[in-house]
Amino acid sequence: MRKLTLAMAVLGLSLSGSSFATTEIQWWHAMGGANGEELNKIVKEFNDSQDKYKVDPVFKGNYTETMTSAIAAFRAHKQPAIVQVFEVGTASMMAAKGAIYPVYKLMKDTHEPFNPKDYLSSVTGYYSDLQGNMLSMPFNSSTPVLYYNKDMFKKAGISSPPKTWEEVAADSKKLLASGAKCGFTTGWQSWVQLENLSARHNVPFASNDDGFSGIKGTKLLFNGPLQVMHITKMHEWQKSGIFSYGGRRSDSVPMFYSQQCAMYTGSSSAYGGMVKNAKFDFGVSSLPYWASEVKKPNNTIIGGASLWVLRGKSKEQYKAVAAFLHFLSTPKIQAEWHQFTGYLPITHAAYELTKKEGFYKTHPGTDVAVLQMTASKPTVNSRGLRLGNFVQIRDVINSALESVWSGQATPQAALNTAVERGDVLLRKFARAHQ
Repeated sequence: MRKLTLAMAVLGLSLSGSSFATTEIQWWHAMGGANGEELNKIVKEFNDSQDKYKVDPVFKGNYTETMTSAIAAFRAHKQPAIVQVFEVGTASMMAAKGAIYPVYKLMKDTHEPFNPKDYLSSVTGYYSDLQGNMLSMPFNSSTPVLYYNKDMFKKAGISSPPKTWEEVAADSKKLLASGAKCGFTTGWQSWVQLENLSARHNVPFASNDDGFSGIKGTKLLFNGPLQVMHITKMHEWQKSGIFSYGGRRSDSVPMFYSQQCAMYTGSSSAYGGMVKNAKFDFGVSSLPYWASEVKKPNNTIIGGASLWVLRGKSKEQYKAVAAFLHFLSTPKIQAEWHQFTGYLPITHAAYELTKKEGFYKTHPGTDVAVLQMTASKPTVNSRGLRLGNFVQIRDVINSALESVWSGQATPQAALNTAVERGDVLLRKFARAHQ
């Protein structure tokens, strides 16, 4: 009798343990360095806040490597529940309809609190379908800004940062005269100097509303008068020392840290790195525009990444995913992420909380990205880009720009070549997703 009672007790413990077993999910991401440490901290906070679900964050390399790994894993039926995909992979993820579980549907199916109006429209528009349904969850959204060295500006007798490209050139000449080796450098040249240039001046980057109206027949248009003029100016500035090229991604930021260049145009998410690495007083200002082209510039467009939910998981795992996405969107978590990294707060509540806490007063310039994104209503030319094979197209653009910087091609010829090669990639994508 004692043995039977003991056996039943053990069985009861076993059944109890299985009924309350923790549901685990994997999140593949591309956040390294300090941002990666902050991401792990957020995940730990979620895991410690309850005992039903556990999120396992897995760093998979840079954005391209992470997306490629997820695609390969899905084909092998070994995919994670969540994958972080950069904004240029949006069209590819949208086209993979059988592979993704749209976020708006996930949240509805799992009955998690979710109101699209809580999020910044300039962010969610990039990741929504034509009906306004959010297909992925924005997480680390950024936009280009101008960082400037206040000490070097003071030495050159410049009292405020430039608002226009005309002022960038004029200020750079003063900076060079005061001992600077270069006026400005740029990170992510395609994103900042062509994609956002076009949006800022309400000029199309591609046809079909920058790809939002469909992939069929979409053609690239970034070899127009505005873009050619801008790249021509940058080439001229390179010859005189106003501009210095330092790489395709954020490879050039050390030129700003070392005070070789007095200005840097790059992601708002570089703020955390600036605080850590800039051993001088720096400021943040809006991305310049051409006063000769527009009286008031449009909003800039986002970069960064969003979180896509992949098919092939259990009902309980999707409940875990929805609970985690809800947690990530709470004002407290979003405010902390925004304040630490420089990424945009994806909700209105997170922005208001950050403002209420006085963060923008104690950290001047950290609200520039938010104000820049929300200062005007996005147009068809400034809500973002939805282009197939965009990762490869950016490589084509980078090669073309480098041919300009090296003097091997004129700006017009280089951009024409990039458009021709990019259109081939667009047609290839369209054929594959007919």
